[in-house]
Order: sequence, then structure tokens, then C-alpha cells
Amino acid sequence: MATSAQATALACLDGIQPLLSAWTRTIFDFGETAWREYQSAAWYVERLKREGFSVEEGSGGMPTAFCAHWTNGPGPTIGMYAEYDAVPGNCQDAVTVERPRPGLSEHAGGHTDPHSGLGISSLGGLLATKAAMQHHGISGTLRFTGEPAEKVRGSKPIHAAKGYYDGLAGMISFHPFYMLPLCNTARWDTHCGAAYAMIYRFICDQPERWARAAGAAPIPQAHSAARAPGANDALLMMYMASKALRDSMLPHQGGWSISEAILTAGQATADNLPAGLAEI
Repeated sequence: MATSAQATALACLDGIQPLLSAWTRTIFDFGETAWREYQSAAWYVERLKREGFSVEEGSGGMPTAFCAHWTNGPGPTIGMYAEYDAVPGNCQDAVTVERPRPGLSEHAGGHTDPHSGLGISSLGGLLATKAAMQHHGISGTLRFTGEPAEKVRGSKPIHAAKGYYDGLAGMISFHPFYMLPLCNTARWDTHCGAAYAMIYRFICDQPERWARAAGAAPIPQAHSAARAPGANDALLMMYMASKALRDSMLPHQGGWSISEAILTAGQATADNLPAGLAEI
């Protein structure tokens, strides 16, 4: 049976349910990918300020992160957080057919998990907790962090290293699951294990020009003479080696994995020049 404080929190959620739906659609339509969630972060900052929170923008030196506080007297500090980064190449309109959002390509960012819903649901829980604390005189502090770039292991390690989780009595994570009977709660008693991310960068300052030998193409054809090795060759060799290595490692399935992604280089706009930089 719910306590009076829990009943107040649930009543708050019932009252703001239409707002939560509209807010989710707002973040969904932004569809901003990792480290580029400028509109999404600005929306959260403005909303939290309206709800009486003090907000540090750009927390931890990250432009699209934030850290919000609200205090109701001395007591434990409870942490919650919002994720709001979208996934590149998954632009989808809020309809039941496959169609990108108006004015965008399907290759633009879109929410697939969706972090739009995760973040707003966490915000709803935050506001309900605040309402219960105020109504029943429960003392303590709420700390709410904005966590950009979750898909690439982004802000959380930086927030942790810079002390934004220090002093917490507990951290509440909202992450529903798609299988009954777990669909309305968190899947795990203890959250997922640690994950590590790193980027390997291959730089080719001066590509080989062995094709430009005596009697070969003159200066106007210099581009055709600048070929291998190039940074892409080194990247592809590592990519294939990683694929072969994974098949020889245990376990092959479950919660453990190696994921690799080739990061496209911004300067790769000409097909007659070798890539000067490649990242994986």
C-alpha cells in the first residue's frame, strides 16, 4: 500500500502526464547526436529553472551537459539523470510507417532507444519526488545531471571524475525493459557493468609517391601519383584484425562485446586524394 508521500508523487505524475508526453515529443524531434545536443540541453536547463532548480550549464566542461540542484533542508542527496542523445542514421518521424522527420534525410539523427523518453521519464520522477518532499516536509537534496553522448560512453565518466556524483546517498536510474513483467521498472538490481571506449587514430602526413618516378606523370597529374598506404589502409587492417580477434575471445555472447565503428573523416570529400586521417 502506498504511503501518503508516494500517493502525492503518483498524483503529481498523473497531473503532468500530458506534459510528459509533449516534452518527450519535443526532445524526440530535436534528434541531436552525441556531443551536439544543444537544443535538448537548453530545453532541460530552461525547464529545470522554471521548476525551481539551480542549474550549472556546461558542467564538467561539456557544452551540452548540466547539473541541477534543489534543496529542501539538510538530509541525504539523491541523484537522478537524463540522457538525450540520438543515434546517427536513424531519423524517424513519430508515425507508424518508416519515414524520416519532415525536412530531413533518414541518415539524420533519431531516437531509437529512445533516450528522448528515458530523459523525460527521469525528469517526471524528479518532479514527482520534489512534489512529495515539499508537500510532506521531507528534507534532503535532489541532484539531476544532464548526460550527453551516452551512446559513446560520453559524459558520465567525466562527471564522475570531476566530482559531480560525490556525496550522493544514492543514484536512481530509470531504464524500462521490453519484456513482461519487467516493462515498468528497471531491469537490473545492479546496473550494467563498466564499459570502456577508445579511439584509434591513423594519420598519414605524407602519402607515398613512388608512382611519381622519372618519366612518370608531370606535376598536373600529381594527385594520381599520391596513393598507398594512406590512413584508410591502416584503419581497415585494424578493423579486420579486430573482427578476427573477437571470434577467438570468450564469451561470444551475452552482455560482453566488442563494438567497433569507423568514424568518417570530415576532410574525405575528394576521391582523388588519399585520406590523411582515419579513426575507429
